[in-house]
Amino acid sequence: MEDGGNILKLGENLSKLTAQIQQELPLGMELNQVSNQPKVVEESIGEFVETLVLAIVIVLAVSFASLGVRTGLVVAGCIPLVLTGTFCIMYAAGIDLHKVSLGTLIIALGLLVDDEIIAVEMMSVQLERGLSRFDAACHAFKVTAKPMLTGTLITCAGFIPVAFAKGMASEFCRDMFLVIVTSLLLSWIVSVMVAPLFGTYIIKVEKKDDGELYNSKFYKIFRSILTKFLQHKISVLVGTLAIFAASILSIDYVSQEFFPPSIRPEILIELRLPEGSSLAATQKEAEKFAKFLDSEKNNLKNYAYYVGQDTPRFVLTIVPIYDADNFAKFVVTANEDSRDALIKKIRDELEKNFPLVRPNIQLIQTGPPSEYPIMLRVSGTDIEKVHTLAAQVAEIVAKDPNTIDVNLDWDEKSKIVKIELDQNKLRSLGVSSQLVKQMLYTEITGAKASEFYSGDRTIDIDLRLVADNRNNLAALKSLPIYLGRAGYVPLEQIAKISYGAEYGLIKRRNLNPTITVQANIISGTANDATTKAFEATEELRKNLPLGYSIKAGGDLEQSDKSTGYLAVMLPLVIFIIMTLLMFQLNDAKAMLLTFLTAPLGLIGVIFALIISGKPLGFVAELGIIALSGMIIRNSVILIDQIQQHLSEGETPLDAIIDSAVLRLRPIMLTAAAAILGMLPLMASIFWGPMAVAIAGGLLVATVLTLLVLPVMVAVAYFPKQI
Repeated sequence: MEDGGNILKLGENLSKLTAQIQQELPLGMELNQVSNQPKVVEESIGEFVETLVLAIVIVLAVSFASLGVRTGLVVAGCIPLVLTGTFCIMYAAGIDLHKVSLGTLIIALGLLVDDEIIAVEMMSVQLERGLSRFDAACHAFKVTAKPMLTGTLITCAGFIPVAFAKGMASEFCRDMFLVIVTSLLLSWIVSVMVAPLFGTYIIKVEKKDDGELYNSKFYKIFRSILTKFLQHKISVLVGTLAIFAASILSIDYVSQEFFPPSIRPEILIELRLPEGSSLAATQKEAEKFAKFLDSEKNNLKNYAYYVGQDTPRFVLTIVPIYDADNFAKFVVTANEDSRDALIKKIRDELEKNFPLVRPNIQLIQTGPPSEYPIMLRVSGTDIEKVHTLAAQVAEIVAKDPNTIDVNLDWDEKSKIVKIELDQNKLRSLGVSSQLVKQMLYTEITGAKASEFYSGDRTIDIDLRLVADNRNNLAALKSLPIYLGRAGYVPLEQIAKISYGAEYGLIKRRNLNPTITVQANIISGTANDATTKAFEATEELRKNLPLGYSIKAGGDLEQSDKSTGYLAVMLPLVIFIIMTLLMFQLNDAKAMLLTFLTAPLGLIGVIFALIISGKPLGFVAELGIIALSGMIIRNSVILIDQIQQHLSEGETPLDAIIDSAVLRLRPIMLTAAAAILGMLPLMASIFWGPMAVAIAGGLLVATVLTLLVLPVMVAVAYFPKQI
């Protein structure tokens, strides 16, 4: 497909073309489709569009239920404007509709209504206080525009590592940054320019006294709780630190996973024979396995296999490996809901009837792929010593009942035939070694002798011995060698023939021989299994000779690298956020307090992942970084409100409590919109962990922002007055 093409259109064109080719095929030939990528993309986009619609409905329901019908209509009217502008910029930037961009839109949906809710809520409050529509709209702009812009930029800054971090994992999610930044900035523009305009014509509220605005039972309960928190400041801060420490210690109970496997129906099956096996032997085993698949027609749609080479790269996350005579690869497309059952049957069949084959059953990955869930690299200077250490590591890994198919990526020697030419005899006969070697190559492998022309095709004619003579080792010594004047003599008269074994494949890393111990797992995640296996080799690693090492590879290594790439970008994120806070708050102490609220989200993140059973992976880590920006955004709005009340002459206690009460509804509404907007994504294999992390972290952080941040302000600024 050409760059920027539409795969759905490609699928339609291919269907028409294959239908035409089918009619012209000779008798006995068939054309079958191995994998239907356009259909997979169409189904995936359809599911995400449904999820996007559901998220829009949820966000609108929150708006209507909390703000009322008319005020909710203002928020509802802003969403199409923001989404339309986002789609236009995505089109201009060349960002297509795919899993990452659609998932990001759903995430952005819960965030892009925050500014509208804050602006409209502020306008409603001012209308209830008796201001005119024009004055209420102007007041909402003056009070909320700057802090909302700062909060929006801070939220955008949280996604910077996604855009600029190195590594293959970041490349998968790079479009997130532009989609999020575009939607949030457009949301801010709409909230300060369009939302007040809509509100001027749509919002109608009754005038209320100041005593009625925040005097409901809900606000009274919140005031009493906040007052008690302020009365017991030290206990609150110590308790918050204790809960935070407990959450950090509980991270060991969160499973780790780099990227999850996809739910696509394709099953990838590798068959590898012992090193040195012929292509014919591999073909024989592949045909035998194909007969088994023919007996499972009820559980699969189709299959294709490749002998001596890997499958074509029909999906980005498939990385073809090198060609080898002892290797075959099957691509099996299972029927719906029968993939797991078929995998079990395939595994049983391979264990029972293919003793010479080393199988590896894989699913297509959603991120950077690894050949096996568990991969431990053993490296050193001496091949035999490395092989011995690798065998010990494999024995340790095999002790875990959760591991299967434990093997080494290369450990077998191939049979070889050594031919040592008698140079004295060759010199006496006036024959060079090169001539003898060329004769042997011609007789056994073959040399081009001529060409045969058939129409527009040219077919090479090779000269070599018949198969019975060239493939029989016993007949090797009798191969005729032409010696010019001496005529033909058997090979054994001019050479010494011996047999031996040597490594046909030696893999190196940093020039050192390196063997990878590989294994599949029965359950759990690759990161957890690799970590457990690596820790089990601790005693062996302590006693390694100088120059030898045992390191984790596969998903765990890629996960650590990707996390490291993100960590490199964190100083830039912190610098940008601190700069924005300084411009907004003009107070180093307030900036520090606001910044300290970001880690509080980890409490909700960790416990939400534990409760839901979702793993902590690369996508969830991106969510945690972005979550910090959302939390700081709410903190900025609250502290800015406290500063406004203090500047108006209120006492510190009243300023803190009144500010928290005033910002309670908008902060809770924006948090509710973001949290509930994540619900449709939680069922997603790819986005589920991020959605759970953001929802759980934002829920806890919102509560702590409204209750603990005022306590932190009181301790930092008014330790003796409150």
